[in-house]
Amino acid sequence: MKAVVYTQHGLPIDHPEALHEMDLPAPVPGPRDLLVEVRAISVNPVDTKVRLGAAVTAPRVLGWDAAGVVVATGTEVTAFKAGDTVYYAGSLTRPGSYSELQLVDERIAGHKPASLEFADAAALPLTSLTAWELLFDRLQVPEQGGAGKSVVIVGAAGGVGSILTQLAAKLTGMTVVGTASRAETREWVRELGAHHVIDHGQPMAPQLAALGIANADIVISLTHTEQHYADIVEMLAPQGQFALIDDPATLDAMPLKRKSISLHWELMFTRSMYETADMARQRDILDRVAALVDAGTVRTTVGEHFGAITAANLRRAHALIESNKAKGKIVLAGF
Repeated sequence: MKAVVYTQHGLPIDHPEALHEMDLPAPVPGPRDLLVEVRAISVNPVDTKVRLGAAVTAPRVLGWDAAGVVVATGTEVTAFKAGDTVYYAGSLTRPGSYSELQLVDERIAGHKPASLEFADAAALPLTSLTAWELLFDRLQVPEQGGAGKSVVIVGAAGGVGSILTQLAAKLTGMTVVGTASRAETREWVRELGAHHVIDHGQPMAPQLAALGIANADIVISLTHTEQHYADIVEMLAPQGQFALIDDPATLDAMPLKRKSISLHWELMFTRSMYETADMARQRDILDRVAALVDAGTVRTTVGEHFGAITAANLRRAHALIESNKAKGKIVLAGF
């Protein structure tokens, strides 16, 4: 099967060997696996982080977002059959989606939204799972609850932010404040349903106060947490909640103590890496998101379509991710 791989970590993305094409053996499904013909993928910051930082001794296939068609199933699969269309984010511990065929555990795959083409569906899994788990599992905001409370989403124009903004605005009663630093991305965040947009390139606490919000009940930081940390602590209300997904080199929790702020970390790969007892919740979340998309409540967050799944196009996608100027998700479709 065709695949795009890296064989040496740390190469700059403009190097032709940073990502290159290979033929690899077709995988064989285990008992709980779906064998999926990959029709479309999207690219996430985790793709670039792994390529740059994870050493390899054999070709590694990246990619943690895909939509495709089930071509075979393992002996213990119960939720899917050959011919079903699916979408999923996969597992960090298994080969990724930059390949014609991929194995995914049925417990972390969802039925593709019927109203979306494969490319539009491929933009959704990782970000939807991350956003849903952040809001409803980690922070335990009740659906249709939170009236009178406020949430600030730092980096609301990115992949996770684009879904999180929609979920918070459509499925809770909270006042949603998104942050974005460019006119283009600020307008994008407004379109997604944020009640207010502030600029994280400037001190955020004064901007929040100018909106009549003295302190935020929740702050969710999706990018550059180290850079914004002091501002985040200042913005948060006493007994507020702080959640993050990125990888600060250090995080001193002591500034949170004075306000009794709780700290929540989200990694949507935790359930699949540890095969937790509730691993199948990710299938339930994806099926719920698909229903919301098909009902017109949530929309896909494709920012750019980079064409076919080739090494050259994936290098372009990684370069845009690394520039920190991506809006929404970058998708590719077809080999």
